[in-house]
Amino acid sequence: MTPAVRDDKDESPHFERDFRPAYGDAVAVAPGVQRITVNNPSPFTFHGTNSYIVGNRSVAVIDPGPEDEAHFRALMAALAGREVTHIAVSHTHRDHSPLAHRLKAETGAVTIAEGPHRAARPLHAGESNPFAESADIDFVPDIALAHGERVEGDGWALTALLTPGHTANHAAFALDGPEGIVFSADHVMAWATSIVAPPDGAMADYMASLERLLERDDRLYLPGHGGPVTEPAAFLRGLRTHRRMRERAVRERIRAGDRLIADMVKVIYRETDPRLHGAAALSVLAHLEDLVARGEVVTDGAPSLSGLYFPAPGF
Repeated sequence: MTPAVRDDKDESPHFERDFRPAYGDAVAVAPGVQRITVNNPSPFTFHGTNSYIVGNRSVAVIDPGPEDEAHFRALMAALAGREVTHIAVSHTHRDHSPLAHRLKAETGAVTIAEGPHRAARPLHAGESNPFAESADIDFVPDIALAHGERVEGDGWALTALLTPGHTANHAAFALDGPEGIVFSADHVMAWATSIVAPPDGAMADYMASLERLLERDDRLYLPGHGGPVTEPAAFLRGLRTHRRMRERAVRERIRAGDRLIADMVKVIYRETDPRLHGAAALSVLAHLEDLVARGEVVTDGAPSLSGLYFPAPGF
């Protein structure tokens, strides 16, 4: 089996979990940028979802969050006396986008995003989407943004950076200015790796999106959960290494005779919170879909959580 390609300059990411959410408060995190964190902590959201307010008198709101009354009141209090012209949505998971509808109705702002929710690939025969309940299928942006498309406000401008992988419609937003800020949403977070779960997401897309961001020279990431990423390039390289290591671990388990994803997860994620093993299984599936597409692994039919996996001849 072909070994994973490795860049010797890559190092595993250093995750930072020291974060104080300050629920309900608008916290200044950069010039002209405030963060308000939703009180919706979970193993998947860390301390909660971060909403951001960009600008001063006339502003954009990035990721308004879930339908949460306390968070809506906190947003409106922070926005009092200011015009909201745009509501930017990074992706359509229910912890990020549903409040956009209410905020739009209240402020008259325009919603912007890559597009509505969709799977990264067609569903296989008999397959269901395990993340269907977490998808906000009602959200449709007023303006669908292409990669590199720019939206301007009063004293600020955001550029869409399409970063599929976590979801097919995931986008980050780069803020014009010398600070080099990117709102990285769930693609890059300081506290943990992003979940890549088929059919919502795709590992090949995720890895390509890491490379897309590595081509840039940004200085600060403000994620959808947790605190900032202060050295983006090094962190991105670490995430790339981490994923390559996971891929290599999947290959090794298949070489060792594991044929089921459940057996691989028991070994690869033995130190991971058992509550996350379901998501871990989907991450392994994402790696296997990529390996099957590249001809390095074969399976009985379409890749699935219950399928059997074997090394391809010659690998």
